[in-house]
Amino acid sequence: MKILRIKLRNLNSLRGEHVVDFTKEPLASASIFAITGPTGAGKSTLLDAMTLALYGRAARYEKDSNPENMMSRHTSECSAEVTFSVNKEVYRAEWQLRRARGKIDGALQPPQRFLYDAQETPLNRLSTEFNQLIEKNTILTYINNLN
Repeated sequence: MKILRIKLRNLNSLRGEHVVDFTKEPLASASIFAITGPTGAGKSTLLDAMTLALYGRAARYEKDSNPENMMSRHTSECSAEVTFSVNKEVYRAEWQLRRARGKIDGALQPPQRFLYDAQETPLNRLSTEFNQLIEKNTILTYINNLN
């Protein structure tokens, strides 16, 4: 599996929309790169975005049953999206979390998860189908070894 693009909105300390596109320069021609920055800059949030989009979980919140901690404070929605390729097939995985009525104090709604093919055709109708599709298309599963 090759990660092509990470897009996130209102995750942890990264408010607003942020995109890391590995298909554009300078990352497209980089054979290796480092994710650096001061504490709180969002390095771990990039990794959270990938695992949220692919598996609906973030390792640092594994023991926390309240997913609202992933959402930036004073926002009513957040999302994580990863575009990736496997065997020349391109997919986009998306995870969304919202509060009721778009209000920052609204009740937390269940997360929504979607998988799309290269033509933006949805591959799942229900969030419950998502895990099987990801495992089938990537041959990868989520394993938390932080315990």
